[in-house]
Amino acid sequence: MGGENKPMGGESRGEETESESQRLTRNLNELLQELRVTQTGVQILTGFLLTLPFSQRFKVLDGVQRTAYLLILSGSVVATGLIIAPVAFHRILFRHGERPWLVTAANRAALAGLLSLALTTSGVVWLVFDLVTDRTVASIAGVVSLMFFGGLWAGVPSRAPRSGRPTG
Repeated sequence: MGGENKPMGGESRGEETESESQRLTRNLNELLQELRVTQTGVQILTGFLLTLPFSQRFKVLDGVQRTAYLLILSGSVVATGLIIAPVAFHRILFRHGERPWLVTAANRAALAGLLSLALTTSGVVWLVFDLVTDRTVASIAGVVSLMFFGGLWAGVPSRAPRSGRPTG
């Protein structure tokens, strides 16, 4: 199955003998591959949010809903920028020998982008529930959504067995 080639420490056999340069290249490639998934989703979300003011229903939003919409749209734009930032970092620093900085900065931007995406998506849940039900139910739905993302994206990995301190 999937883990049969891994030794007890959790590293694959190739990772044990790779050079620092090879490890950094692998780390960056893995990060960029992971971001491909989120880039598409966050771009679609942002595009959808940009179309809402042009719909008929937008005119009936109250002040709280309009403010929430603007905050949600801003969060989506921030998430888009943070999630795409590692690609821009790589392009600008390509062949400048800054791979250690690039991997660290790209990882930080990706984590901040995921946090922004969780907040933004929970905000969208709040707004939709507020439009369809009422503010109390919307607040509960928004908090539950945020707890879901926190539990799944941070809680689950924090409970994973670890072989020691992170490499690199």
